[in-house]
Amino acid sequence: MNAHQPAIGEWYRMRGGELFEVVAIDDEDGTIEIQYFDGTLEEMDIEDWNSEAGAGDIEKAEAPEDWSGSVDIEPEEDRNNGNFDDERRLNASGLDGLDLFE
Repeated sequence: MNAHQPAIGEWYRMRGGELFEVVAIDDEDGTIEIQYFDGTLEEMDIEDWNSEAGAGDIEKAEAPEDWSGSVDIEPEEDRNNGNFDDERRLNASGLDGLDLFE
């Protein structure tokens, strides 16, 4: 019986299933939050995890090479064509004319 204890940030695979990452563990509620590679979130009871892991149905897995599948981000080189000064200037311009000491 080789039960894998869940660890935040670690990747696992259900036997014959999809790759997922443990993103949160709530000991108080007895739940584990997992996120599949496509971004879908699911909650699992710790007892269910222990049962399935003990039966060999949960296997440790390597993190995918393209880990961005589960998070909605753009590749860094595509954002503003690497020109972050323009973005900062646009964000700061909304505060022009604000006088905090009035």
